Amino acid sequence: MYISGFLLAVPGDKKEAYREMAAAVGPFFQKHGAIEIVEAWEEDVRDGQHTDFRMAVKAEPGEKIVFSWIIWRDKAAADAAEKAMESDPDMQMPDEMPFDGKRMIFGGFAPIYTLGR
Repeated sequence: MYISGFLLAVPGDKKEAYREMAAAVGPFFQKHGAIEIVEAWEEDVRDGQHTDFRMAVKAEPGEKIVFSWIIWRDKAAADAAEKAMESDPDMQMPDEMPFDGKRMIFGGFAPIYTLGR
């Protein structure tokens, strides 16, 4: 298993636009080998004294935190998907993104412990 993780801030009034965008691109990722995709909208994100999710993405007043991930078979599958998606003619960026992509944090992770899968 390999996980692509994402953290971003989305204006609170753009929740449905974000959900629609995620639902539209989900099948594209699945076509390229994604096993599971989760988009999670903030419900209980607490402010920290030294660091927290909001500080990490420089969230502005009224923005909500989205924590999401994509599960791939392994890192090779994730890397191959990234390369294939770049040249896939079906890759269409939305005319207007419902969030500021410059403040999105993302990375790849290899699990060191799992329970319940």
